[in-house]
Amino acid sequence: MSLPQALLDSLSQVTGYQADSFIKTHELGESPTSIRINPDKINTPPAHLNIQSPVLWNQYGYYLNARPAFTFDPYFHAGTYYVQEASSMFLEYAVKQSVDLDEDLRVLDLCAAPGGKSTLLASLLSPDSLLVSNEVIKSRANILVDNMSKWGLTNTYVTNNDPKDFSRIGGYFDLIVVDAPCSGSGLFRRDPEAVVEWSLDNVAMCSQRQQRILADVWDSLKEGGILLYSTCSYSEAENETIMDWVVDNLSAKNIVLDKKDTDTIQQWGIVRTESPEHKAIGYRFYPDQAQGEGFFLAAFQKTKSDYKPFHRPHIKPQRTKSFKHEKSVLSQWITGLENYMWFEKNDNFYLINPEHESDLKILQSNLYIKKAGILLGQIGAKDLIPEHELALSTILSEQVPTLNVSYEQAIAYLRKDDFVPDTDQRGWCGIAYEEHILGWGKALGNRFNNYYPKELRILSRLP
Repeated sequence: MSLPQALLDSLSQVTGYQADSFIKTHELGESPTSIRINPDKINTPPAHLNIQSPVLWNQYGYYLNARPAFTFDPYFHAGTYYVQEASSMFLEYAVKQSVDLDEDLRVLDLCAAPGGKSTLLASLLSPDSLLVSNEVIKSRANILVDNMSKWGLTNTYVTNNDPKDFSRIGGYFDLIVVDAPCSGSGLFRRDPEAVVEWSLDNVAMCSQRQQRILADVWDSLKEGGILLYSTCSYSEAENETIMDWVVDNLSAKNIVLDKKDTDTIQQWGIVRTESPEHKAIGYRFYPDQAQGEGFFLAAFQKTKSDYKPFHRPHIKPQRTKSFKHEKSVLSQWITGLENYMWFEKNDNFYLINPEHESDLKILQSNLYIKKAGILLGQIGAKDLIPEHELALSTILSEQVPTLNVSYEQAIAYLRKDDFVPDTDQRGWCGIAYEEHILGWGKALGNRFNNYYPKELRILSRLP
């Protein structure tokens, strides 16, 4: 890989940059593969993934010895793990150092697709916290919905809004994560074609866009709230310069994350950097020093707000009918139905945490919501017609019939191919591989209907 000379020249005075090892690492082009498990579904990484070692700054992250064909791994489709670049998993450390995770927080992941940081946040937050994962691009928002559905939690919502739309709910969020669109130089090893698109003009454009995004979303952060800003760029204009801009323009103070762990950060190979003007502290990842790709993160606390603290109003449930039949049906599918709030909209039933009823009303009034809680399905005269989200959720009752299939049958199911499993079961059942549900099927005597979503099916064949 031949790196742009303009990039190398621009990095010559940047903190932590070591030209020889940096260039050599990119010439080798070997990028580590890492995953992060879903602790609500598994306790240890699947043995077949050939784990090499843990990611030091993330409790659920692991490096692999080699990159497998994730497309053909049923564990991946069941949402038991997420394939995420290791450096970006540093977000966990930043969250733990900047907020109290025992509190019930309202969190926004502003630029969330495809879902790596959102699934990470979801695994950290308390059950009564609420995570809003937003993506402005519609096609990418659909991918985000799929990945959050795989993660299976009830306290996650997905929105499809421009950053400025969040100013409608001033002072609402306790924590905002902005993994800003950037020039992408930190990912050159994973995406060599991005080298061709890189330029100093693009860096300048990204820096302006990053400032605009931060300014647009700032009002929605409460006073005392935390902003975590990150990029996958090496350029000062998108990192240290942005830190100074935040302090100058957004009534914010920089937070030092490693006051008690400076030695640990250094041992991990993470570089502590300062902004030129205000000496704000940020954290840089170089692939020749830390085991991961290029990454930058900085933390800020909002010191002043034009909005009063946000108070969630108590909303009295208004149901026009008893839903006795519906409750009887849903209780057969969901563990602890009485602990949740469920409702009907456009003939579909949804389930959320009862603590989030007022939040849902607020968000619905101000934003476009693509996903809220768990989409359960439609209720007919006798039974539920279940949705895919319910199959992958963590609330599915153990009483719901499941059908464990072989690896070859699991791949056939994920391809949406026809196959007839050997079973005497009748009716709806969760199709599972090694006890991990992939989706729904329906056994009808000598016929079996595959209800795996068409848009998610595997299009290629086993190599």
